[in-house]
Amino acid sequence: MTKKIATPLTDEAVAGLKAGDSVLITGIIYTGRDLAHAKLVQALDAGKELPFEPKGAIIYYVGPSPAKPGKPIGSAGPTTSYRMDKYAPRLMDVGLKGMIGKGNRTKPVLDSMKKNKAVYFAAVGGAAALISKSIKQARVIAYEELGPEAVRELRVEDFPAIVVNDAEGNDLYEQGMAEFRKE
Repeated sequence: MTKKIATPLTDEAVAGLKAGDSVLITGIIYTGRDLAHAKLVQALDAGKELPFEPKGAIIYYVGPSPAKPGKPIGSAGPTTSYRMDKYAPRLMDVGLKGMIGKGNRTKPVLDSMKKNKAVYFAAVGGAAALISKSIKQARVIAYEELGPEAVRELRVEDFPAIVVNDAEGNDLYEQGMAEFRKE
């Protein structure tokens, strides 16, 4: 069964998500990779406001390709998440509820997800063109000098993802490996 969720995420919505759930996300999500994350954390450390409201927000780890004429965005596939792991706990501490990427997360990130009631989603790698069809609007909101790595606000409809790590500490990748070992 696929669950439909909307942003901003609430604690209740996050609590209803379990590792292995397929979701379709509708609403506003933000983009950012490691350079943008470094700038976001620097802003927080300097006592400045972020370029978006972090409470309930989802960040998608992506550096999209340029948009073709008439399209809001180009190819928009996920990037490897561990590069954001040194920044993710700080962002969750100020309200970030969701992250979308690919690959495993480190223990400090997993611990922060449990502490802050947050969730990590995987977007399917190799499906960048399909994913971009769920992105209806895109605009740069910060760090334009970073090019594809600038922070963008995306309006998405039925953005497909899978819950990898839920707020209870369950891990879809670990569950999959355990199941494989049984066979």
